[in-house]
Amino acid sequence: MINLTLSLLPSTLPKTLRFSALQFRPPLATTHLHFPNKERGTSSLSSAYTEYSPTQFDQPSSDDIEELNVEQRKALLKGGEQVVSVMQEMLNLLEDMEVDMDKDAEPVALELVAQGVIGKRVDEMESGFMMALDYMINQAKKDNDDQRKSLLEVIKQTILDHLTKKCPPQVQVVGLLCQTAKKDSRHELLRRVAAGGGVFESEKGLKVHLPAANLNDIANQADDLLENMESKPTILDRKLLARLVLVREEARNMMGGGLLDERNNRGLSTLPEAEVNFLAKLVSLRPGEAMKNIISDVMHGRAEGADISESEDEASSPRAVPKGIFGRGSVTGRKPRPVRPGMFLETVSKVLGGLYAGSGSGVTAQHLEWVHRKTLEILEEMAY
Repeated sequence: MINLTLSLLPSTLPKTLRFSALQFRPPLATTHLHFPNKERGTSSLSSAYTEYSPTQFDQPSSDDIEELNVEQRKALLKGGEQVVSVMQEMLNLLEDMEVDMDKDAEPVALELVAQGVIGKRVDEMESGFMMALDYMINQAKKDNDDQRKSLLEVIKQTILDHLTKKCPPQVQVVGLLCQTAKKDSRHELLRRVAAGGGVFESEKGLKVHLPAANLNDIANQADDLLENMESKPTILDRKLLARLVLVREEARNMMGGGLLDERNNRGLSTLPEAEVNFLAKLVSLRPGEAMKNIISDVMHGRAEGADISESEDEASSPRAVPKGIFGRGSVTGRKPRPVRPGMFLETVSKVLGGLYAGSGSGVTAQHLEWVHRKTLEILEEMAY
């Protein structure tokens, strides 16, 4: 069994470690390995050390782990052993780099070590590696151990970065856009990748490599991810959902035909009932703060946008008579699914396209444009 003990300086969290506070305490069977010199001493934070052991996966106490089947437990155990192995190698390298290490250089050194260790292992990692890593991060959260959680998150982010580089360019761009909080910066990023990509310098002076990608491919990739998230009964991460909606809408808006470009077609033969019902409700109201609050509630998962519990049994649970447009009975006879942000804006765009194709768009089109604009503003606030 390998025991790892480490500590992080709070002043440098979450992306750095204090190297003088790192220790690796091996059992007798592993004394042939290279470890820190005890004479160097430890940080005053040594009392906060937490031990790691791959055997902690043998008898998981978490309710979530107990629900796993035998194969999943085996995968979790193998993944846990690999996580500890990665941490062991990182700590060995960090100890070797500790001599004459300036405090300001520690974050860079940590990133280099993580990149080096994980880069040569990423193709050999077990399928349960990320599952074990997430489990350990959740355990650190439950233990209120920010120091342990920070190190594990550095490992996780490095792995995700490596995997992202192997993805198609549109996937990489969607990931970059989801991490870009400023609207103008997202638009500039879209312009550069559409122009062929290249190496650019960020505001912080770092070199950033942008792949070349087609705007239509970027919009479709974000839409595919949205469709996958919104098809589930429960939205686990509404912030990520809001970011994906923004990416899709902004990429579409920059295309030749703008919002109503003919390429922006998900292939819907009929409009979704829940979104149509909600849109009909909005059209009957006067634009203003009250309507904006109604839209905000739905985008945040309240009212018509409330998630459906997975444990809810539709066959046996008593339901109120489903309501359709203006209180009439539902066309399908079933209760509509929740209104989802991505599908709602898709519906607004389709209705707008139909209005513009006709001769009398008028006030209704202006009303829908207002709804579309305010919905994007609400999602912007949610996303960042």
